[in-house]
Amino acid sequence: MARSDSNGDDVARKQQGRRILRALKKKYPLAECSLTHHDPFQLLVSVILSAQCTDARVNMVTPKLFERFPTSHDLAAATQKQVESIIRPLGFFRAKATNLRAMAKQLNEEFDGEIPKTLDELTSLAGVGRKTANVVLGTAFGIPSGVVVDTHVKRITRLLGLTNNTNPDKIEQDLQRVLPKSSWIETPHRLIYLGREICIARRPRCAECPLLKNCNRTGLPPLDGGK
Repeated sequence: MARSDSNGDDVARKQQGRRILRALKKKYPLAECSLTHHDPFQLLVSVILSAQCTDARVNMVTPKLFERFPTSHDLAAATQKQVESIIRPLGFFRAKATNLRAMAKQLNEEFDGEIPKTLDELTSLAGVGRKTANVVLGTAFGIPSGVVVDTHVKRITRLLGLTNNTNPDKIEQDLQRVLPKSSWIETPHRLIYLGREICIARRPRCAECPLLKNCNRTGLPPLDGGK
């Protein structure tokens, strides 16, 4: 794994990370994945659909999708038109429908309809990248395969000074180095909650943020009074 920062930086960031984790846990003790699902298959489908789309919008569409196609066998047998008609309200619905049908077919043919529990196997499925695989492994199986880096995590970890990178893969590498593995699953959920409620991209409510005293506020103007 390539290193982008010095050992000294990593030590400081590990200390920073511990402070941030304590504050996040206190603020959001029960943070969970906001995609509605009842099994690993539904979670995988929902995460694929969530690309370039809000979880709330995905949750509006998936009940009908899962009612019509409750298993990978049902989804693999569906026509492109049938899937597209249900997920049309979501972005890139044609590509997502293609990926969902191909993914379901692979699950049936290569994994007997079961969701695999390794990163390499999951990312071999159509429409499944590292981020999606990390979400499924962590949320469905409690396996800390990596740190999920979505738009909230990417933006907030830079503000907090935990990374200087902009590439999600490099950000994940940085976070894996400075955060304990035991925190890899819950921390992204907590950062997403923070990003939606307080650390809002266009209008961050810094004065209300539980992380303010530990935040570098990289790229933001000073607060009134100095910080």
